[in-house]
Amino acid sequence: MMRVIATAGHVDHGKSTLIEALTGSHPDRLAEERRRGLTIDLGFASTDLPSGERLAFIDVPGHERFVPTMLAGVGSVPAVLFVVAADEGWMPQSAEHLAAVDALGVRHGLLAVTRCDLADPGPAVAQARDLIRSSTLGDVEAVAVSARTGTGLVELRAALGRLAAQLPDGDPESPVRLWIDRAFSVRGSGLVVTGTLGAGRIRRGDVLVTARTGRPVRVRALQALGEETDLVRATARVAVNLRDLDKESTGRGDALLTPESFLPSLRCDVRLRGGTPATALPRTAVAHIGSAAVPVRVRPLGADVVRLTLPAPLPLRIGDRAVLRDPGLRRVLAGVEMLDPQPPELRRRGSAARRAAELGDARGTADEAAELRRRLLVRRGELTAMGVTVRATPVAGDWLADPAHWTALRARLAELVTGYISRRPTEEGMPLEAARHRLGLPAVCLAEALVAPPLRLSRGRVTVGPAALPVAVADAVHRLTKELVRRPFAAPHAQQLVELGLGRRELAAAVRHGAVLQLAEHVVLLPDAPALAADRLSELDQPFTVGTASRALDTTRRVTVPLLEHCDGQGITEMLPDKRRRCAPRGRAAPVDTPGG
Repeated sequence: MMRVIATAGHVDHGKSTLIEALTGSHPDRLAEERRRGLTIDLGFASTDLPSGERLAFIDVPGHERFVPTMLAGVGSVPAVLFVVAADEGWMPQSAEHLAAVDALGVRHGLLAVTRCDLADPGPAVAQARDLIRSSTLGDVEAVAVSARTGTGLVELRAALGRLAAQLPDGDPESPVRLWIDRAFSVRGSGLVVTGTLGAGRIRRGDVLVTARTGRPVRVRALQALGEETDLVRATARVAVNLRDLDKESTGRGDALLTPESFLPSLRCDVRLRGGTPATALPRTAVAHIGSAAVPVRVRPLGADVVRLTLPAPLPLRIGDRAVLRDPGLRRVLAGVEMLDPQPPELRRRGSAARRAAELGDARGTADEAAELRRRLLVRRGELTAMGVTVRATPVAGDWLADPAHWTALRARLAELVTGYISRRPTEEGMPLEAARHRLGLPAVCLAEALVAPPLRLSRGRVTVGPAALPVAVADAVHRLTKELVRRPFAAPHAQQLVELGLGRRELAAAVRHGAVLQLAEHVVLLPDAPALAADRLSELDQPFTVGTASRALDTTRRVTVPLLEHCDGQGITEMLPDKRRRCAPRGRAAPVDTPGG
């Protein structure tokens, strides 16, 4: 198993030298870095712990000019090794790095006080632990060490083992979101990108998409800590060799994603964590999210809730942590916690304050019930893409609904239909599309799903069925039932229907109530006719003709043709190109609707 931690601390406090002493390899990879003795980009090295775990280090630059690079390295890791030099103690970049770590909500860390061969480490340990204690890292373990003499390295390695044992495991079943922190070309292999895999798994041959372009790319090869592998599981440092992508199309701040598992966010509502109050924030800032650093417009919504507008979409989820930074003043403004990566537009006067109140109890956790209360109606895939585990049953198609809102919609539909019928007594009911529009529903399937007794859906209209058929109509249906008991498909002719008591009005009432099934103008059967037909037709040699079906059903083409068309629509039968039909497999057949629904 691999664990990943990042370094943090002031420039020239010995972070890279310490990593080299622990791992045997120097993390600075650029000639310019070696020449200047200054980390200016992210470096990487690894070592094996006594427990058998691999520990990967992301070595970040400490100079103030490279804080964005530092944030790109720390943004996707669960722990930090905070480095302070014994001979200099706490310094300005120590404070900014701690502010960034705190803003990102990093909760696991270890303090290494270096150069203990040059000065008494006691004062630096006490000062640093006291300052770190007020951050999300809390009361960290401290180890005094000298990379030059080797003093304390054994104790530091043991402390790193204890730290690694506390780190949470990445969920290998989650979708992949690999924030890219490096991208480079290798002769003969093409583009390679690196990042920290915090969740999910990547296999050789997988197809992922890039957040920046949405283009599918195939994984040609994988490395974890420099070793070739066919599979990498979270948590891990990984290098991915990609097909179908060039260096100009991606880079730091982009991400590799599991297809169809994330939604692009151009605006998001966030809660501030520490730092500058919402009303005192500048109108523009730089947001550091994952390995990305993007300029954002800041709009306060409430005391600690703001809306960020991004220049380009990013794959964000509820609970993501980020840092707002003022690059001009070179300071961290605040940490932010993602409340809603897909917020509604704010169009009306006072909508900002209402939105802040709506998010009042939101805490950056992907809670299904809370999200349904806020969104009222939402597609299942949209919620899962925001990181919500969905357990609710859709009300229609893939639509989820807040239970209280759904109940209120159903009551409102009943009011609308009753009022419509009272104003238009000659019409059969309210058009379904009109009801959908009045209720503000985004899909017609939602309107259909709201129809429940005493409401019925018939011929695209929603109506209210009587508690019982009028006595005369019920008697007529009873006589029709007796006529069809022996030959259920021998539909009476028009004159016979009149003689049975089913004139135009009586027949319309019986159809609305679902007591009979009207297939054509003068073709009336009982509601169970399609199911009976399915049983008989399934016994025929498949496929069959209309004539064969007529003989099996003991009726004429006048009845067979509209009955088969009805069965086609219900998925009971299907017509072939040569006009013959066959019965659909029972697993594919749609439920047989009653005439009223």
